[in-house]
Amino acid sequence: MTVFDVMRGGLVVSCQPLPDEPDDPMRDAYVQARVAASAAAGGAAAIRANGPDDIAAIRAAVDVPVIGLVKHGTTGVMITPTPAHAVRAATAGAHVVAVDATDRPRPDAGSFADTVRAVHSRTAALVLADISTLAEGLAAVDAGADAVATTLSGYTPTSPPTEGPDLRLVAQLAERLEVPVIAEGRYRTAQQVRQAFEAGAHAVVMGNAVTSPLWITRRLVEATPRASERRGQ
Repeated sequence: MTVFDVMRGGLVVSCQPLPDEPDDPMRDAYVQARVAASAAAGGAAAIRANGPDDIAAIRAAVDVPVIGLVKHGTTGVMITPTPAHAVRAATAGAHVVAVDATDRPRPDAGSFADTVRAVHSRTAALVLADISTLAEGLAAVDAGADAVATTLSGYTPTSPPTEGPDLRLVAQLAERLEVPVIAEGRYRTAQQVRQAFEAGAHAVVMGNAVTSPLWITRRLVEATPRASERRGQ
């Protein structure tokens, strides 16, 4: 049994501060570990986390699998962009390393396959390919990915953005692939989670809608009279 078997049919909770908010008070490894522990107590099947410090703290705080990544850079391929970043995530305690597997140029001029080989040969971790299109998902599995996630759909030049999650891509991948397909990206409601499983998802990742008070509060504040007054100025 692999960690993906443990995740089957479950909700994965992403515990990450907003990347464009360096002053977010939630940006602290201890805080993220407490958030992850709360999510696990609530029934989360796994936790997704960014950065070696957060990964290590969360691994020590929960008994569920940890999907780890290391974000680096501000444009293009930022999710675990090189083999070194991937090995760092695994060494910090990630059971699974999430890696950008889109067809965009990588900062080290390497390939997704290079990162897969590094993780598989140097660590005990598995590799989750974050993709944005069906073609990228198929290529990622050919390169050795242990599972595929729709994380980057709507965030690359080759994947048009959608208002909600890309359920069509989940269905396409589930129909074509034998590895687990993880639904991720703009999941915000229980109905969307159910729809993802109906489309063939192995597990569903939800992040800001669960773990970011900053993100949640901003969305709710937009419904207040004060926000309406501010927009009218």
